[in-house]
Amino acid sequence: MSAPFEFGALPALSRSGADRQENLRGDRERLLSRWPDARVVLVGHATRTPVRAVSAGSDSGGQYTLSTRKALSFGDEPPEDALFLGEWDGTDYWALPGEPEDTGKTERVRGGWGFWEEVPAADGELWVELRGHGHKLDDASAGLLTTAVALRNWHRRARFCARCGEAAARTQFGWASWCASCEREEYPRTDPAVICLVHDDVGTNGKHVLLARQPMWPRGRYSVLAGFVEAGESLEGCVEREIREEVGAEVWGIRYLGSQPWPFPRSIMLGFAARADASAPLRPADGEIEEANWYSRAEVRAALAADEIHEPGFEAEPGALLLPGNSSIAKVMLNAWAAAEA
Repeated sequence: MSAPFEFGALPALSRSGADRQENLRGDRERLLSRWPDARVVLVGHATRTPVRAVSAGSDSGGQYTLSTRKALSFGDEPPEDALFLGEWDGTDYWALPGEPEDTGKTERVRGGWGFWEEVPAADGELWVELRGHGHKLDDASAGLLTTAVALRNWHRRARFCARCGEAAARTQFGWASWCASCEREEYPRTDPAVICLVHDDVGTNGKHVLLARQPMWPRGRYSVLAGFVEAGESLEGCVEREIREEVGAEVWGIRYLGSQPWPFPRSIMLGFAARADASAPLRPADGEIEEANWYSRAEVRAALAADEIHEPGFEAEPGALLLPGNSSIAKVMLNAWAAAEA
């Protein structure tokens, strides 16, 4: 009998090597003394950050590492909006806002969602965004940028006190906010969401997987089902409710697979697998799910192997199966299920 499928690799944005313990970010004297040797990760519009290629591919699909800046180029001590990301390999890393020079130069690169992209390029650097290119970053770079984007997005939505409405100030070098008016301290928030790979009830891992598409997605793009956890709801209860609401299927045998931060703007995706009756009719939620179908393991394997790259504006043929982006936990889930046997 086959073993239940498990992740074969960490999701792209779950990788991290930096030490960001509370005792580090709370030690102001230590951080200030190490600022002259620290490095800064720039985060710009749409989470774009400068990277350099560390390996090349014939299709511009090589691997990247963050191209950081010397901390002292921003002043003798951390600016007010600096975010401490952690210590890695003996060096402290911070994040600050930054944009590429407006040279008009771009480079064509392979995006993580199956399309060619034109990204800003200058001085041997490419400015890429986390959502589409996080899987190309080395482990340390992926962890640092994911943390930087998560903190930045939280602060953009936490500028005012949730209790009294007065302006809140950043404290703990970006890891908290403080309202002087009502003396309320707040910490970065993360919204939990479940994402579930539903397969049929054949054998251990099933022979078919349930995939659906939203109306806003390009034609042919399908993924596993997901939704936010509601107040007073367990994770397993959320899985049952979301699958029922979105496609009308009843699931059982729910089991946890793994998680991935998804700071767009501030979620963490909690991955599950579950079983359902593939012979029962599907009822896609009006306005939320355009189509839902069962796909065989052979069809999913073929879609994964194709790994095609398309021009912007590409329209898939009817019946085509395009899978989620490489930085998503959904892709890891589908890879793991496809590699298993029923």
